[in-house]
Amino acid sequence: MTYVITSTCIDVKDGICQKVCPVECIYEGGRMMYIQPDECINCGICVSVCPVQAIFEDADVPGEEEHFTVTNAEFFGPGVTGWGAPGGVTPDYVSKLDTPLVRDFTASQK
Repeated sequence: MTYVITSTCIDVKDGICQKVCPVECIYEGGRMMYIQPDECINCGICVSVCPVQAIFEDADVPGEEEHFTVTNAEFFGPGVTGWGAPGGVTPDYVSKLDTPLVRDFTASQK
């Protein structure tokens, strides 16, 4: 089990989730934040502070948002950032890149 950030984060990136994460597994992309699934310890603190209710346990992601489970992991892969599991947020791990799903996402899809 891990947590997943979904579409309501796109173009919001409040960042409070990143500040409260005890293992620093939430990273900033160009249009939204992403959770590194291998680093997430399933504590759920991020869920309680998200102002746009964008974060869900992977098993509870709403059906229309299920593709965000894959896109959170994809962000860290070779097709986007290539970071793998960086081990915590630092200034070196902030990106202007997004997955194709997020990059091409339009307001009408929300």
